[in-house]
Amino acid sequence: MLKPQVMIKKLHPQAVIPKYMTELAAGMDVCAFMQEPLQLQPGQRALIPTGLSFALPAGFEIQVRPRSGLAIKHGIALVNSPGTIDADYRGEVAIILINHGQEPFTVNSGDRIAQLVVAPICQADLIEVSELSETLRGAGGFGHTGSHNEKV
Repeated sequence: MLKPQVMIKKLHPQAVIPKYMTELAAGMDVCAFMQEPLQLQPGQRALIPTGLSFALPAGFEIQVRPRSGLAIKHGIALVNSPGTIDADYRGEVAIILINHGQEPFTVNSGDRIAQLVVAPICQADLIEVSELSETLRGAGGFGHTGSHNEKV
């Protein structure tokens, strides 16, 4: 399988290039780049800079995902998970963290704060129609498949 080439620009000399922490890791860890530590209070969210910008090939995105260790140990998550970095975005990547924990959490420069997953995408051709085909599910929405009326 060919690996897409992703160009990375350090916006600050001390910014850390993301890296895969194991041979078969799907995501690469990305680090905070901060002038000073930031304390996230319980329930608080903040935009955390990385000091990096990317150029992706057409047909790819970077998905921004939470780190499971931060989630289980401290209740730290991403507000928009997964976030998307589009192939045509060239600005600094920043990560929206939220503290769902019960204690303040300090983010320091160099801390691994999220994972970045390079993924293929496709854009759809949208076709307006007056009717859609029928399915067994129909308009059954949230919780539809877990109905208490089902027989096991």
